[in-house]
Amino acid sequence: MSAILPEYYSSIACSALNKTTATSYWGYSNTIAMLIVGITAPFLGALADHSGRRKMFLGGFASLGILATALMTGIGYGMWFYASFLYIFARVGFGGANIFYDSFLPHVAKSEEIDRVSAEGYAYGYLGGGILLAVNLLMILKPAFFGIPGAQWASRISFLTVAIWWAVFSIPIFKYVPEVPAVISRDESSNPLLAGYQRLSRTFRDIRKFKELIKFLVAFWLYNDGIGTIIIMAVIFGAEIGIGKVHLIGAILMVQFLGVPFSVIFGRLPKRLGIKNSIITALGIYTIISFLGYFMEKPFHFWLLAFLVSMVQGGTQALSRSLFGSMTPPSKSAEFFGFYNVSSKFAGIFGPALFGLIGQLTGSSRIGIVTIVFFFLTGALLLSKVDIIKGRKEAIEEESVLRSEA
Repeated sequence: MSAILPEYYSSIACSALNKTTATSYWGYSNTIAMLIVGITAPFLGALADHSGRRKMFLGGFASLGILATALMTGIGYGMWFYASFLYIFARVGFGGANIFYDSFLPHVAKSEEIDRVSAEGYAYGYLGGGILLAVNLLMILKPAFFGIPGAQWASRISFLTVAIWWAVFSIPIFKYVPEVPAVISRDESSNPLLAGYQRLSRTFRDIRKFKELIKFLVAFWLYNDGIGTIIIMAVIFGAEIGIGKVHLIGAILMVQFLGVPFSVIFGRLPKRLGIKNSIITALGIYTIISFLGYFMEKPFHFWLLAFLVSMVQGGTQALSRSLFGSMTPPSKSAEFFGFYNVSSKFAGIFGPALFGLIGQLTGSSRIGIVTIVFFFLTGALLLSKVDIIKGRKEAIEEESVLRSEA
């Protein structure tokens, strides 16, 4: 999603288009996918909480993503529409599955360990993704060693390996992690679909009680828009300005492996700086990355910026997830993580769309990089206003009410 596919999309699927147009279409594809997930996430979260079937929904969305990813092996020259179509479905599967995956966090981690568990989850994710990406990169560089006819087919086969990897490493959560029992209020319908709508409408009505959580969600929506745009657009922008495939994929591979120790370090940073200051520090580094990205011309520049990203990417996302989880009533975790994912997915709508639009209007995507700074600065400013202690107190009080009504 961030390494091989963007470059393949630009050079193969969009071979009949100019590079700037390919970058714009990639941004628009991400926008459509995130819009779909963003609209459906709140209802799906409410439905999962009521039904007690988080793993079923997780499996359904993961299966959609796995199938679409496997079908990407059929993408050839000029097939940009087919590539975008499959990518949208794969991204919806990935984003939808993560709603239910993330909702397990408050149930598998003690409150005093939630920051560490969230950060180590990202660290293991970087490690697993890095191992497979290393194999895929070797396949592309040395296709004959694997009996593959060429680099293009190596890229196509790598999509199949991702689908298999995704399926195999999904097994442990279904086998070993227990399902979270449903918590049903007395005034709710026994029909899961109707109850999902009831919960969704009640959440919109009652969310005003969680003022600090709302402030955090808006802040997260802003700064995560910038983070998501960098993740999604970095490689295809590098391809647009002429940086070679080996440098692009190699730098992202470095991010994967360096993301492991940096995510673990960030998981312990809140004990020294506090979780809010830790996130704001990372957003300062992201602001520097955006400014430097405007001047990027050589492969060394891409490697340098990739190193800076590796320092903060996993840690920022992990701490944001754990901070949100700590201000969420456990009995409403899937429902509330639906809103959390709405914030993250809607964040993935505007950044890539703006990036692509500016590229089409100006004929270059460089100015689009600078506009990302707005998301980091405004997000950090609003985050600084969040009262975390008050937010956690609000969550505890709401949980007590829910238990008494159940």
